[in-house]
Amino acid sequence: MDLEDKRMGKDDLKSESDRLTRRSFIKKSGATLAAFSIVPRQVLGGKDFIPPSDKIQAACIGVGSQGTRVMMDFLKQPEIQIVSVCDVNDGSDDYVEWGQHEIRDKVRELLNDASWGKFINGALCGLNPAKEIVERYYANQKNKPAYKGCSAYKDYRELLDKEKNIDAIIVGTPDHVHAVISIQAMKQGKHVYCQKPMAHTVYEVRRMSEVTRETKVATQVATGNSASEATRLLCEWIWAGTIGPVREVYNWSSRPFWPQGIERPIEEQPAPEYLDWNLWLGPVPYRPYHAVYQPFVWRGWYDFGTSAVGDMGCYSFDTVFRVLKLGALSKIETSSTRMYTETFPLASILHFSFPARGDMPPVKIHWYDGGLKPPKPEELGDRELENEGLLFVGDQGKIICKFSGGEPQLIPEAVMKDFTPPPQSLSRSIGHEEEWIAACKGGAAAAANFEVAGPVTEAILLGNVALRAGKSIQWDDKNFNITNDEPANNLLHVPYRNGWVI
Repeated sequence: MDLEDKRMGKDDLKSESDRLTRRSFIKKSGATLAAFSIVPRQVLGGKDFIPPSDKIQAACIGVGSQGTRVMMDFLKQPEIQIVSVCDVNDGSDDYVEWGQHEIRDKVRELLNDASWGKFINGALCGLNPAKEIVERYYANQKNKPAYKGCSAYKDYRELLDKEKNIDAIIVGTPDHVHAVISIQAMKQGKHVYCQKPMAHTVYEVRRMSEVTRETKVATQVATGNSASEATRLLCEWIWAGTIGPVREVYNWSSRPFWPQGIERPIEEQPAPEYLDWNLWLGPVPYRPYHAVYQPFVWRGWYDFGTSAVGDMGCYSFDTVFRVLKLGALSKIETSSTRMYTETFPLASILHFSFPARGDMPPVKIHWYDGGLKPPKPEELGDRELENEGLLFVGDQGKIICKFSGGEPQLIPEAVMKDFTPPPQSLSRSIGHEEEWIAACKGGAAAAANFEVAGPVTEAILLGNVALRAGKSIQWDDKNFNITNDEPANNLLHVPYRNGWVI
């Protein structure tokens, strides 16, 4: 659909939604969040499958700090051959990392070279560093010091146009270009592994789910807890009735630790020579460059990021959706600190309401960010709530976990000590990345494929829509429509610049 520069109105969205209903795609895909059920791709058809004996020829699009981390993980996968990289940044050392020299040390370990980055003060990432990492890694593996088998592009469209032999792409860009890249690749028959959140707007998510069904390529969103033991334990415990019917879930995050609650700067700055600012903006309306937008700090801006719930909720909500067999939500209520014109607030609380599912009652998910926390359950006794966490509240008990479901425990401690877990009933994962690789080769669909991750991401992004609308919203999933606030429907998507389509 050619969006060009117009904002989609409700009628446009509703006409598309005739084909894009969650009900229809769950029915057609055969994949459900609750049971982790997966369908062999050879049954679904699609592009020519990669023989199990062949390596998947992959391109990494977006090799900033997170993209470089993921690229290095896939370099270690024996069934992947990275043959191309793409980034709008030639290379700079101003990327954000998890600790001092974190990325440098990971590259040194990967390349077995303690001198890499010797004269670099910060986190060096981008196009040219990524190309060097790939070629030096394979040179070591092949014992060919002159190996030069990785092409490099600034524009992903040029990569997809010229690199006809690639089988798959790994997307590590900022949120606002996930959809345009993934959809173009899928339409060309490429398998897609995409960073979370799956997309930047609710409409983009719905569109990506549709294109996934049409092309039948292998997809996966980078929510690794979809393959975790903890998620399966929570399913088995709660489905066995350990805490009775669950009616409330509390989820709290210490994010954001990037700037939010600010206005657009008045002054302009020249873009660094190493950065193609126009390409970085991609489909969103043009604005002059300023250092407040990137790297990493883009997360707090409406045009580029999805705030704390979009950044981190993709993990925890993936678990909650599977455990409670959730589908479309019905209502969202919000509150927050002061709202700003172009950035998310410093802290917010979102209340997501879901209707009954089978024998499971209606449930509310309460999200807290910016350091806010829910009331401490009395069952914790002298223990304090951690900075981040997840709490399931059932009629007969409570389970507290790490943020996305790790280390689940019944509370109080005495109950956990006497607890006998139900027998294992769910199959275990071969590994998050390994699931996608197997799907690329014609195996079963990965657990966090776009059709499964789509409803999760839509719910999260609808939370941001309600926050920006400043009022409770009621959601008609079948008709892709906010029923009680017509103007809020304009927030389901953003206007694209001319020449950018999905």
